Amino acid sequence: YQNTRRLFFVSLTLVILFLEILHFAHNFSLQKATNYTMLRVISRRISSNIPGAQQVAKYSKGHCDNPQVAVVLAGCGVYDGTEIHEAAAVLSHITRNNATPFIFAPKIPQMHTINHASGEEDKGSKRCTFAESARIARGEIKPLSELVDNYKSFSAVIFPGGFGVAKNLSDFALKGPNCTVHPEVVAILQGCHRSKIAMGFACIAPILAARVLCNVTITLGNFSPAESWPHREAIEAAKAMGAVLEFKGVNEISIDRENNIYSTPAYMYNGQFHEVDDGIGNMIKYMMVTLKHGK
Repeated sequence: YQNTRRLFFVSLTLVILFLEILHFAHNFSLQKATNYTMLRVISRRISSNIPGAQQVAKYSKGHCDNPQVAVVLAGCGVYDGTEIHEAAAVLSHITRNNATPFIFAPKIPQMHTINHASGEEDKGSKRCTFAESARIARGEIKPLSELVDNYKSFSAVIFPGGFGVAKNLSDFALKGPNCTVHPEVVAILQGCHRSKIAMGFACIAPILAARVLCNVTITLGNFSPAESWPHREAIEAAKAMGAVLEFKGVNEISIDRENNIYSTPAYMYNGQFHEVDDGIGNMIKYMMVTLKHGK
């Protein structure tokens, strides 16, 4: 009887102790979970109040074998936006060289809209550079302001050509060498230059570097034969901005090693689709090899 009674009290004590342990563990886990939840909420609130904090999380510079490349568009269509074939060539050669493109455009009105069938201005049409650029980007596009905040997250920035460069990203089409470049483009070019981030330019786009960075080496193609180089007057304008011009063929590239700038004539030349594609491909391939191997 004594042994049975002793066993009963020992068992009861163990049961009570076990229940207390469970109660403590439950309260501890609940408090821990509550604290974790509170920390997450606080973290989100803090992040939401820091300018650019949410955007920064979207981009990372990427491994050297898979660089991230920003591509800046200026609309959709050669006469009032980005030259579509140049943009397509840029994007396809970026991915062909095992890099990842991110597409950006400014949220601004186009200077005007050109009917690409007639070549005449459509005065009744008011279009947005960002919305038009989204056509080329297949909807995967971000405001250029995000690139201003996050340019250091990219290994390179590339500007295809088209009249949108001279009409939307700048007013070069109206003012020539005395043009003004869009402030977001200025911030990106100056930031990339300071950070030694590679910059690529096709067609007329090198005039942006000429205007913003001044003493740079670029190409806008060649002077002759005149029928092959219909936009050759831009060469003298770029010289007036302080740039050094190299004469290059459509499939060639200019390399400014000191300023980490690459350029190719593209449709400054009156050429075939494949010729422009080859030139842009050569530029991007060389840029990617340099990024990956430093050669």
